[in-house]
Amino acid sequence: QVHLVESGGGLAQPGGSLRLSCAASGFSFSNYAMSWARQAPGKGLEWVSAVYSDGTVTWYADSVKGRFTISRDDAKNTVYLQMNSLKPEDTARYYCAKDLGARFSDISDQGEYDVWGQGTQVTVSS
Repeated sequence: QVHLVESGGGLAQPGGSLRLSCAASGFSFSNYAMSWARQAPGKGLEWVSAVYSDGTVTWYADSVKGRFTISRDDAKNTVYLQMNSLKPEDTARYYCAKDLGARFSDISDQGEYDVWGQGTQVTVSS
């Protein structure tokens, strides 16, 4: 059975850091692009970052560019999101998603993804 399980969320102070992990199982992880998205209370889904299956290409939303880094470890079937210089507006539930293919195209198209995790909550507050 295909699963994605996020972890690493929690409470962080403004300016702090967190590293989110998304552990995959039930499919050939190395063959697929992976993405992170988030949803703040009362707001729509915002795509945050994505990475090709081979790790050679990454994408970031302008709101996180220069602060967040996506990476993947195919040996561990895990994709990470390193979040630095956190801001209160980063508060949201963060989800990872499996792309239908090795490369992402229209990142904001939810039809591009066929597996989602349950999410992990990130709260940035002093």
